[in-house]
Amino acid sequence: MPIGPARMPLFDHLGELRMRLVRIVACLAIAVIVFYMATPTMGQFLLLPIAEFLPTDPATGMASLQAIDPFEAFAVRFEISLFAGLIATSPVILWQLLAFFLPALKPKERKWFIPTFIAAVILFIVGVVFCYAVILNAAFQWLTDQADGLGYVAPRMSSYVDIIIKFEVAFGFAFELPLVVFYLVVFNLVPYKTFRKNWRTVYVVMLVFCAMVTPDASPVTMLLMFAVLISLYEIALAVTRFA
Repeated sequence: MPIGPARMPLFDHLGELRMRLVRIVACLAIAVIVFYMATPTMGQFLLLPIAEFLPTDPATGMASLQAIDPFEAFAVRFEISLFAGLIATSPVILWQLLAFFLPALKPKERKWFIPTFIAAVILFIVGVVFCYAVILNAAFQWLTDQADGLGYVAPRMSSYVDIIIKFEVAFGFAFELPLVVFYLVVFNLVPYKTFRKNWRTVYVVMLVFCAMVTPDASPVTMLLMFAVLISLYEIALAVTRFA
């Protein structure tokens, strides 16, 4: 996508912004429509890590969720397709936003954007995959076990899909921590010695952050994310010290 000149009249800047927003909305709308047709398959894929805690459809043998009303089923399909569409079109969205702001930066500042963009995408994807492969099963096992002796868990479609997507997004953004720490140290906004000296404070802040962003009240999920963030934080500090 082309990048506009640094100096333009105000209305030309607004026109360029409108053009880029139209491109973003158009790409996202097409992606949502395409993914909406495939939401049953994508829904089963989302439920795969927690399938052992769900009832199965006798006809197909696949995991089955309960929808209270027809609109709930439509809303869940739209939520899944929107989530998939945002993930699929995220490079386009980020590039359109990046191309709008790049002209205002100096050449030596622009060189950081492409590495940052690549690192941010990779870290987010790793976070989503880690949540899918490791966290979801452990979290839902603990949550469903809380019903023992009290009753049974009726898996409602909207709540289950919503909490899975929130888990994925939370861990995706949490895995951006190394990038934040790296730039804070590299640009000397926070010296390396400050991070190392105040590690207890940093750990407490990360623990509070984990308690806030995890979509359930499970200590298992919070502690797993906390352990991951500590590892990422220490790795980021080691890399920045070397750099």
